[in-house]
Amino acid sequence: MTGLPITLKMDRKLFAKGLRDGIPISMGYLAVAFTLGIAAGNINMDALQSFFMSLGMVASAGEYAAIILIGSAAGVLEMIATTFIINLRYFLMSCSLSQKLAPDVPMWKRMLLAWFVTDELFGISSAVEGYLDPVYTYGAAVVSIAGWCLGTVLGVIAGDILPVRLASAMNVALYGMFLAIIIPPAKKSSFMAALVLISMVLSYIFSAAPLLSEISEGFRIIILTVVIAGAAAFIRPVKEGV
Repeated sequence: MTGLPITLKMDRKLFAKGLRDGIPISMGYLAVAFTLGIAAGNINMDALQSFFMSLGMVASAGEYAAIILIGSAAGVLEMIATTFIINLRYFLMSCSLSQKLAPDVPMWKRMLLAWFVTDELFGISSAVEGYLDPVYTYGAAVVSIAGWCLGTVLGVIAGDILPVRLASAMNVALYGMFLAIIIPPAKKSSFMAALVLISMVLSYIFSAAPLLSEISEGFRIIILTVVIAGAAAFIRPVKEGV
């Protein structure tokens, strides 16, 4: 009988720690999601629609691709396949985190943990010493996802209030976000820098070449992602333990 109150107390403590550790992540998410909200507003999505979009997919690249596809009136299967490919790395992160869980952690907690996985939440969860209690990640996820959803909604609202030219100019922040993603690994590895350059060149070719330009944006992303990522994995496989 004494074990239950102690467990609940520990769960609250871990949840609160997760909330504290998630605040910096939440602030970063709010800023990034704000630009996505402006982009969503540009394709006539309202605040409620953008809120549920962000609640269902906490992934900047995946959500931006979804916004592009919605704006181009892509089909449902095309959107599902594109976001699946782009967000595929989260499956690997979830599998990795599952190895940090105690053997007796029930399946529903494992599934909920996988739902909350993002790059940043994976980072702080992986850094936990010993077994990971999912409650810690739940706490960090609650505040982080709240910032993500709030940022998207505020972006849509701001896009409706701001002059059209100013709202369009703020979309430049999206390019800054992606530059922040690709520049650090490119500086560390010449191979990664070459991949980035090749990706840009092939993307331009697909958008300009007579026959290739007729391929829809969604399938263009799928083809380039699978081909470039597959070739990179074949040429430069990651060694186990690295």
